[in-house]
Amino acid sequence: MSALDTLADKAQAASQRLAGQGGVKAKIAEELAEDAVFLRKLKPALIRKRINGDAPMNRAPGETPEAPSGPQLSDRPTQVTTPAKKGGPGGPSPFVVIGIALALGVLAAKVIDWRSHGHPRW
Repeated sequence: MSALDTLADKAQAASQRLAGQGGVKAKIAEELAEDAVFLRKLKPALIRKRINGDAPMNRAPGETPEAPSGPQLSDRPTQVTTPAKKGGPGGPSPFVVIGIALALGVLAAKVIDWRSHGHPRW
């Protein structure tokens, strides 16, 4: 049992003790119960499993896991393989796109500046 389990047990015991009392203490009891559930999720082994994708990540607080009713994976369709293209996944290089955008921007600025000299506003 880890230190996180001990803290979670203490928070759970405190929430149960405060739940019977009314007022602000009952509201604090609800928060302590949620904190106990959260502390149990902070175990390093569970975090490691969630990172690797072995444990679920989107479970609601206090929700207990349920076993699936049947198999989760169906037969996968066969994939048609195509010969790989040379040069990667395709599309122009980002540097080429940025260079063209820069050149078009400079050209547009020159045209606008040239047209403004033809018709001064003074």
